[in-house]
This record gives sequence, C-alpha cells and structure tokens, in this order.
Amino acid sequence: MKRYLMVFVLISLLTAAPALAADYVIGEGDGLDISVWGVKELNVSVKVRPDGKITIPGLGDVVASGLTPSQLQADLGHKLKGLVKNPIVTVSVREITNSKVYVFGGGVPSGVYDLNRRTTLLQLLCMIGNVGAGDGKGGGTAVGIGVKVADYQRAYVLRNGKKIKENFYRLFITGDTSEDIVIQSNDAVYIPQSVDKNVYVLGAVNTPRFIEYREGMTVMEAILESGGFTKFAKQNDTLILRKDEGKEVSIEVRAKDLVKDGELGQNVKLKPGDYVIVSEGIF
Repeated sequence: MKRYLMVFVLISLLTAAPALAADYVIGEGDGLDISVWGVKELNVSVKVRPDGKITIPGLGDVVASGLTPSQLQADLGHKLKGLVKNPIVTVSVREITNSKVYVFGGGVPSGVYDLNRRTTLLQLLCMIGNVGAGDGKGGGTAVGIGVKVADYQRAYVLRNGKKIKENFYRLFITGDTSEDIVIQSNDAVYIPQSVDKNVYVLGAVNTPRFIEYREGMTVMEAILESGGFTKFAKQNDTLILRKDEGKEVSIEVRAKDLVKDGELGQNVKLKPGDYVIVSEGIF
C-alpha cells in the first residue's frame, strides 16, 4: 500500500511540472539527471553525447536527443521493464547547452542566443538591444544620416520551417503584451531593415524633421513642411543628397531664385531617402 501511495505522489509531481519542462527538447551537450525509484544503482547524471545518445547502466546506449524529458522517461521506463519490476523513472534537465534561437535579417545585430530559461519574444527583443523603429506616423525629428531602422511589421518567427508569428509592431512598439509568445529551441527570428520611405530635411529650417515620402513631392514642399527657412538660411545653397544605385549624388538647388524669380526648374522632385540640407550663414 505504501508503495502505491508513493507512486501516486510521484505521478502527481510529474504531471504538475511546468509546461516548459515538458516541451523542452533534449539536445547534444545537455546534462541530465536520471533516477529510478528504489534502485539507486540506476541513478545517473549524464551528458548527451554528440551522437545524441546517453549510457544507462544495464541498458547501454539510449537515444536522448530529439526527445522531451517526459518522452525519454517513458522510453526508459519501457526499456527497464526487463530489469526492474514496474520501474518509475524521472528525467530532469540539469544543464541546458543545446537550446538556442537564431536572430537575423539586417534590421538588428544578427546572432545566436542561448535559451537557458523560459524566454518570450518580448524578452528576446529586449535582450538584443540597440534596435530602433520608426514612429509609424510618417513624421518626426531627424536625428542623423544613415541610421538603420528595424521593420517590425515585416518581422516573423520561423519554427520548423513555418511562420508561427508575424508582425512584432504591436508587441514591441505599442506595448500590446497579448501579442507575446514563448520562444522555443531552434526558433529563427527574422527582423529586416526598414526600407527608407522618408525624406529628411536638415540645416537652416525651423523644424528639422523627416517626412513620409509622397509621390511627386518637391524640395520646396519638404522645406515648407519643415517650418520654412530660418532667417539665417542661405537659400541658394540648398543641397539634395541622394543615393542612386549605391552612389551618392549631390543636387544643388537655388531655392531663393525659385521663390523670388519663379525658376520652377529649381523645384526638384524628391525621391524616398533623399536628404534636403539647407546651409546657414550670417551674411
């Protein structure tokens, strides 16, 4: 009777274990503690070899890699029936070395991250660090040239060759934690670099900023939307910097001649990613 009571207690403890332990997939290099209740000679601490196997007294080599702890428990329990009557086996993961997640895409620093504890997508994004994003409104303060921005709307989590989560914007930018998921071993997280669809206006304008590009936008429209020229602006020394097939192109604009003399040829049409820089001078 006492033995059956102990069996009930052990089964209760195993079924009450966290979901993470049940879902974790054992891999090469992981450290395992294996015990058989009442048979101390079969209690061992082992490390999964590169061939994915472990050695168990009385059984020899047994495949462990690719199984969850509960699956390995069941497999060992079945195999030990020839040695032990009604074997009760427990498997616990002592050391995790195989659980990794892969981050790539160009929008953030690419790398391989160890999952040595339960990790959600939000926690992983915070671990990566040094990532930026647009404000999603098509406007804001210009802070520099050539800043890389992650496109969270086109990001996704890849698991076993399938996209299981797309678009991180609501989770990471607007703070909707209902969008969070638990990351699993061997997940791949793709975060691309944002395609620059803005025009940047810098220098002697009243409100240096970036503006979402519109088809047909001209240099004067961009300057006016940035508050117009300051009183120190050298309007005829306006410059458009543009990247064309990987090469940087400079386009001079005589904005004063455009405003005063109506030289419409100076009102150059802009392209996405253009920088409009208005020079400043005392005279």
